[in-house]
Amino acid sequence: MDFKQFYLSAVGRVNRKQWWLYLILPVFIISIVASIIDAASGHDPQQGIGPVSAIFSLLVLYPSIVVYIKRFHDRDKSGWWVLIALIPIIGAIWLLIECGFLKGTPGPNRFGPPVTD
Repeated sequence: MDFKQFYLSAVGRVNRKQWWLYLILPVFIISIVASIIDAASGHDPQQGIGPVSAIFSLLVLYPSIVVYIKRFHDRDKSGWWVLIALIPIIGAIWLLIECGFLKGTPGPNRFGPPVTD
């Protein structure tokens, strides 16, 4: 799966390993770097999110949603399950467990064949 297919298309499936390595880890690291840049440029964290962090958050929003949809596809669930994130606290916990720790369906499902690394 190429970069464009992985981050910009909601078609297909993404396994747990890809989710952690190609979405969560890079977003986490870049978020830390963006926060450091904001702090170094004199932004006060008590005033809210800094400009670099805000721009990064907006840039990563669509690709994140797409990868979450494909992760739910791997679990043989509709991409609409991403909306569970809108439920405060419980939604985030549900997403972490569902996407980060539970295996996808073995073999092909209605969203396509399983992803091999």
